[in-house]
Amino acid sequence: MDKTSLQDWIGGSETAADLISPERCIALARALDRSDAGLIAGTPLPPLRHWLYFWSIATRARLGRDGHPTLGGFLPDVSRFWGDAQTRRMWAGSRIAFHHPVPLGRPARRISTVENVVEKSGRSGRLVFVTVRHEIYYGATLCITDRHDIVYREEKPGAALPPPEPAPTDQEWDEGFVADPVLLFRYSALTFNGHRIHYDRDYARHVEGYEGLVVHGPLLATLLIDFAGDALPGRQLKQFGFRGRRPVLDGQPFSLRGRLSGENVVSLWIVDADDALAMTAEARFG
Repeated sequence: MDKTSLQDWIGGSETAADLISPERCIALARALDRSDAGLIAGTPLPPLRHWLYFWSIATRARLGRDGHPTLGGFLPDVSRFWGDAQTRRMWAGSRIAFHHPVPLGRPARRISTVENVVEKSGRSGRLVFVTVRHEIYYGATLCITDRHDIVYREEKPGAALPPPEPAPTDQEWDEGFVADPVLLFRYSALTFNGHRIHYDRDYARHVEGYEGLVVHGPLLATLLIDFAGDALPGRQLKQFGFRGRRPVLDGQPFSLRGRLSGENVVSLWIVDADDALAMTAEARFG
């Protein structure tokens, strides 16, 4: 169907199926120097590892300049409505509800639906916010609802990074971390993410204006939820949400921080090498 406005993408959907193999979870555990004990068929998929599955596999001919699949199919082709202007897209955050466990070693399916498209104008130019609802089923059981917030930004030469925000200093837990290029490469491979800002330093610097390789937002969110789980072992995660505030770059130390903010509620955040707020998150346990 020929779409005449960005809102015409609302309601579009696609379905993917995958085998939730333990091997991908084991590979990520080893990449993060975490134990892989218990990651066997029949045990529950650990939190946020659903991002390792349901790959979007486009042919090489259908890749855009940034290494992602070209737009205009399931996701809107924003540049078409901006006079073919170049755009940059970013997974800005997610809001996730965990309804039932997804067992490892079993088939599952994901139904993805474009829930909303909103165009705005900001200090850095035109913006489009797209909300995609991913529903993951094991058989007929809805197990996970994950709403992705995707931002399209008009590309402008010399555009600066977001101004730094001060980070909270009332943490109860604090842990340092450094992501090197090998970890970024391995996470890109495990998620089949071809975006060049995570492995092509020249592209990241000279085209998108970063000072180094960008650490994946979902990888940072995974570090945060594992950090919270280590601080509060044995609790069942019910809801999790995160929002990226500022890019974290490879080789630069950052801190995972958290505190209890209510009964079964944990506030989490990441502080970058410049002591600026890089990500905020909240986890609710049962």
